[in-house]
Amino acid sequence: MSYVPRLKSKYKEEIRTALKEKFQYKTVMQVPKLQKIAINQGVGAATTDKKLIDNAIAELTTITGQQAVAAKSKKDISNFKLRKGMPVGVRVTLRDNQMYEFLDRLIAVALPRIRDFKGINDKGFDGHGNYTLGVTEQIIFPEINIDKINKIMGMDITFVTSAKNDVEALELLKQFGLPFKNQSPVNNG
Repeated sequence: MSYVPRLKSKYKEEIRTALKEKFQYKTVMQVPKLQKIAINQGVGAATTDKKLIDNAIAELTTITGQQAVAAKSKKDISNFKLRKGMPVGVRVTLRDNQMYEFLDRLIAVALPRIRDFKGINDKGFDGHGNYTLGVTEQIIFPEINIDKINKIMGMDITFVTSAKNDVEALELLKQFGLPFKNQSPVNNG
């Protein structure tokens, strides 16, 4: 039998039925699921130092276990000394088993290593059931050797779900174990 990630089996056995009961879906096919995790890292200083892109690709590949690619600029911006087609960032998209493995490591190992961590903010939803989380340092991942990095860079981690709205997506991500901050019942908005 082939290996199945822990969170993938947890989704099939526990999360799917819990969400089906909570939102009163008629069939399990209506239950939202995590489709992919997209990780982006902007490297604006790469316009002057080309080695930064190579280092960022190597680090993101090490973190995710999947080959990262350079994101190129789409237009010329003279104020930033930027030409069309220059690499300005690094990205990788994870699906299926690698996605669940990365999510497991993010929840269990990386997020607790953030200094003064009190939970992640639930304001990163886009209205269509997708959530983006910003991480300020790549050194929270245990795969990164602190002695070998030359620049601390952050990254955006986007969770793309099949949920129709943010409430369903929030519940799905909570079921997976993402540590959202506890919200007070009074809304000061």
